[in-house]
Amino acid sequence: MFGKTKQPPIKSLIAQGTRIQGDLQFADGLRIDGEVGGNIRAVDGQSSLLIVSEVASVTGSVEADHVIINGHVKGPVLARELLELQPKAHIEGDVTYRSIEMHQGARISGQLRPVAADGSAEMPTLKLAANNR
Repeated sequence: MFGKTKQPPIKSLIAQGTRIQGDLQFADGLRIDGEVGGNIRAVDGQSSLLIVSEVASVTGSVEADHVIINGHVKGPVLARELLELQPKAHIEGDVTYRSIEMHQGARISGQLRPVAADGSAEMPTLKLAANNR
């Protein structure tokens, strides 16, 4: 509806208090509330959603179609479609995205690299998050 594609369901959860050491590959949707020390990558060829909640911590690269971050990521981030940075997001690493939505309070320590669907550099689609005051 209104030009938005349906998001894949969250089928996997790394709960708060859980720590995973090693690389992780997933399909559909993954929510992280715990800690991951390793690279996180969505399977190619299908729509994917990765959520890093405000209590989560990731040390390693992150790659998915739609990435929502409200926690801490130390490593490069690749959002093949949309990157949403919520107010408590903190990224230490380079960020590559097709389109980005960044809320006030989110922090990035690294380079921003927009890419087109064909992989070439182009001007990004920017969405400004409204201040709800």
